[in-house]
Amino acid sequence: MICNLCPRKCNAQRFLNTASGYCKCNSEMKVARIAPHLWEEPCISGKNGCGAVFFSGCTLKCVYCQNFEISHENNGKYITPLALSEKLKELENSGVHTIEFVSATQYVDKLIETLDIYKPNVPLIYNSSGFEDVTTLKNLDGYIDVYLPDFKYSDDTLAKRLSKCDNYTAIATNAISEMVRQCPSVSIDNNGIIEKGVIVRHLVLPSHTKNSIGVLNIIKEKFSDNVLLSLMGQYIPHGKSSDYPDIDRKITKREYQKVLDHLITLELDGFAQDLKSADKSYIPSWDY
Repeated sequence: MICNLCPRKCNAQRFLNTASGYCKCNSEMKVARIAPHLWEEPCISGKNGCGAVFFSGCTLKCVYCQNFEISHENNGKYITPLALSEKLKELENSGVHTIEFVSATQYVDKLIETLDIYKPNVPLIYNSSGFEDVTTLKNLDGYIDVYLPDFKYSDDTLAKRLSKCDNYTAIATNAISEMVRQCPSVSIDNNGIIEKGVIVRHLVLPSHTKNSIGVLNIIKEKFSDNVLLSLMGQYIPHGKSSDYPDIDRKITKREYQKVLDHLITLELDGFAQDLKSADKSYIPSWDY
């Protein structure tokens, strides 16, 4: 398998025993956790939770990633599409409101194979870094009900330093445009659970409120009529953040309030996290 699924276009040779390319994933699908997850946006988790499938590896690998052990170190267990389809049935039967695929970009072909075997009858969510190739996203058209992308950076210099990627802002803008094309409006059922649409997340980073304000401005200009915005204050130093003094701390109340005030000024619809969520207890247990 020669892989160009993400914007890095590695031309990586991904075979059974070969893990090349930026994500260091081979041709087999690998997961770190499959379980109900209670801590997503209210319209995703509801009362019974979201069935979350956390995939191992990542195409972005932010230095501060809260899932560092699986995104950078690729910890997890291999699983076939058939086996994953059975796990999706189990999640669905457990009563979760939605099922979420977290950081699945490097396995999109295997994910599609899985959903061709069995597609659950609950909304399916594609949780993404926002660093996506439009062609890859088009292959998901008809499989995914809700897109949940991050929009991390309006500052490409910051993106280069913290996520080792070029042109993040344009790439994420184009990716979200494709997601909106597929899911042009948000639909929520009578129980408050999302059925269709796009929710754009933004994590506020310490020392970089200008970056956050820039992100909110782009969302307002490009997508405000079509998406919900989820402002996140859960940042805690993790991964390699100790190597970067500007992000080696939690965000302050003043920083978060500054960004929140701008969100209110722009009249963006969506969600805003409580700063109490900036706690390690909210990082999932990687039981593999």
